[in-house]
Amino acid sequence: MRQEGRGIGLYNKLDAYLAQDAGADTFSANEQLGFGADERQYDECAEMLIALGLDSVELLTNNPRKVESLIAAGIDVESVQHTGAHVTPENAAYLREKALLAGHNISIDRESV
Repeated sequence: MRQEGRGIGLYNKLDAYLAQDAGADTFSANEQLGFGADERQYDECAEMLIALGLDSVELLTNNPRKVESLIAAGIDVESVQHTGAHVTPENAAYLREKALLAGHNISIDRESV
């Protein structure tokens, strides 16, 4: 799926990086550009699965919205396995924002990171 920058496109994502460099979190940077925090749509994913004759999946994701969207589109999500995240000083704030603001299931120490 071509959904760079949470669906805002590659060039807009580059602009979002400038907003992040100025202090915005990853989600509010998109919103400052006039987009939703996450513009991605998963209906096409569900359509592709159905076209392939699949009506159920075992999903690897930390994003609860992906799970909800596939279920809403008629795909049976049999199980969800959360992926690990390697937390570093450089990505800790970004991962914390994803966990706290978007509900991503990322195992991080939310107090100390």
